[in-house]
Amino acid sequence: MNLYKSLLEEFKKEQTGYSAIAIIGQSCLGSAAVMLLLMDEMSMAIKMSLVFFVTIFCMAYNAAVLAQLKSKMTFNLLVLSILFSTVVIIVNLF
Repeated sequence: MNLYKSLLEEFKKEQTGYSAIAIIGQSCLGSAAVMLLLMDEMSMAIKMSLVFFVTIFCMAYNAAVLAQLKSKMTFNLLVLSILFSTVVIIVNLF
């Protein structure tokens, strides 16, 4: 929890710069997650559901930045997007 608070405080200080960098990073991570999902041999319904959620989480963060929501909400969406995409990537690699 201490790490979360310190990262959130740092994000609040320079939200504009971090938001721009994070949009690029989390979009690339989301793209990699979707690519691995589409290459996987699972049922189409599960595959498309996961693609939908990766896309929604990435777009939610991008929309939060564009709408200039509060720092905490924007940061939480960033963390959610990164964690979900990372879990999808790890699951598909093993």
